[in-house]
Amino acid sequence: MTGPDSSQRADLEKAVRTYGGYWDTERGLRALRDAGHDLQEKRTRQIPRDLASEGLLVKVEDWPVRYRTVQAH
Repeated sequence: MTGPDSSQRADLEKAVRTYGGYWDTERGLRALRDAGHDLQEKRTRQIPRDLASEGLLVKVEDWPVRYRTVQAH
């Protein structure tokens, strides 16, 4: 059984892969709420950092923090 953090991460990664585009904390919160999660904003900010370190997202703005999906070639 997976914990809530891994479930949130998996659902946010799925949303990023499905919808692409730009991602910030608010969009991440909306996507996870739509997936039925009870959220903590701090955790929702960590997941995109994790996805960026894995190469799925790239940071494009520092304040407010914003990412975009990496284009597949």
